[in-house]
Amino acid sequence: MAEGALFNVAEGIIGQLGKLALKEIGLLWGVKDELENLKNTVSTIKAVLQAAEEQQAQSHAIKDWVAKLKDVLFEADDLLDDFSTEVLQREVMTRNKKAKEVRIFFSKSNQLAYGLKMGHKIKAITGKLDAIDVDKNRFHLEERPRETQVNNRVRETHGFVCVEDFIGRKVDMKMIKERLLDSNIEQYVSVLPIVGIGGLGKTTLAQFVFNDDEIKSHFEKQLWVCISDDFDVKMIVEKILECAKGKKPEKLEMSTLINDLHKEIDGKRYLLVLDDVWNDDAEKWDRLKGSLLGGAKGSKILVTTREEKVAKISKTIEAHFLRGLNEEESWSLFKQKAFENGQEPETLRIKEIGMEIVRKCRGIPLAIKTIGSLLCFKNSEDEWLSFMNKEFSKLDKKENDILPTLKLSYDHLPSHLKQCFACCSLFPKDYQIEKELLIKVWMAQGFIKASGQNQCLGDVGHEYLIDLRWRSFFQEVEGNRWDDVTKFKIHDLMHDLAISVVGLESITFGINEEKWMKKPITCHLVLI
Repeated sequence: MAEGALFNVAEGIIGQLGKLALKEIGLLWGVKDELENLKNTVSTIKAVLQAAEEQQAQSHAIKDWVAKLKDVLFEADDLLDDFSTEVLQREVMTRNKKAKEVRIFFSKSNQLAYGLKMGHKIKAITGKLDAIDVDKNRFHLEERPRETQVNNRVRETHGFVCVEDFIGRKVDMKMIKERLLDSNIEQYVSVLPIVGIGGLGKTTLAQFVFNDDEIKSHFEKQLWVCISDDFDVKMIVEKILECAKGKKPEKLEMSTLINDLHKEIDGKRYLLVLDDVWNDDAEKWDRLKGSLLGGAKGSKILVTTREEKVAKISKTIEAHFLRGLNEEESWSLFKQKAFENGQEPETLRIKEIGMEIVRKCRGIPLAIKTIGSLLCFKNSEDEWLSFMNKEFSKLDKKENDILPTLKLSYDHLPSHLKQCFACCSLFPKDYQIEKELLIKVWMAQGFIKASGQNQCLGDVGHEYLIDLRWRSFFQEVEGNRWDDVTKFKIHDLMHDLAISVVGLESITFGINEEKWMKKPITCHLVLI
């Protein structure tokens, strides 16, 4: 459960407690008063919950308070699940069992025992919440109005375009293409690294090069593999072979995998992109490169990496160092996200504030896009000025670290989008997420709320995706418009953000890893 999700959980608990069915159960089992007390306590805390979640980044005391509350709300949520299960079980018994068995199941002793047990649990949870509720008074938290509707302007302009991603990169693309197409390079397989800090757009630039018509006609075979943290040579060879053949290879010995790979690349001039490489072990790199020999003269490997050391051990062609956008390019990109149709703002003062914010983004496209998307939802000069002076100015501007900037954009999401975005931490980095699968996960978690009786939850989930895409949390979609998208990814830095806001409540690891949670609060476990 991510920050921002607590509000929705509290709201869901109150909704369940308020249902007529639960009131009848309360009377049946003698716990009506306990349920009512629990509902009142949660309602009192919910009133200031959004303010607490927003302020916890600036206060360790508030952060600890939210963490304690989170644990108890989990307990309350589980308790209501027990009630729901009991209700269903009794309904099934009534329909499918003999009259004698039903009488035994619904006997006074059975009801009394269950009521006593649940009554103790409810009182214990309510007691914990009462203590947490009293503790909140020292923080002077105020009730916040909940954001329920997205700016209509965004709804009208959500068509998928990526033209803005190319702003300021024409020269970079020209230089990389020249090196890839250079016929004077003697090596049969040469390596060109693209180096730059996170968020500069290395992967995006590599994609533009990869999809360029001249590049496509020059190379007989094009392959793309995402590497990320795990530089396992055998696993990478399997991924390359899967890309080459269009299907996952069987579990084979390394020698067989290499032989199969050579059948795909031998005698062919190929371009292989290895995206997001972190490995600086020269021996591992030499083993991988050795398995890729056999292509025709002029074959190239394009590597994207944040680490200059990686470039030094892998390069055979001088690395291309990607820099930040200049001020004019940064403003041009910012306008695409912050203002309708990318036009200049009508108010001169808003432009001045916007340009000051852009300068502080240090030319990093991902930071510029996310902040621009955030400010798109703020219309007045006072809102822009308040954001710059009160929130943006407090960011810890460490060199090469844009996570605080991304976190700020996350903090401004409506609570229903916070939990939906954080849910993406369940997927591995660079994973192509299927839209329908993610929406079903959101639905199963109860994250999607319909505003009307006739509204389909799947349609609401699609709207959530559109909102997150516009705010630059999702990217790299398949499809020409978001109306027909089937798959997408999130930037690796956005994935890091999702992991950081989820914390220990979710854990993903390989099935053979000896790794487990440090705290028994983990609610999601993914085996890969």
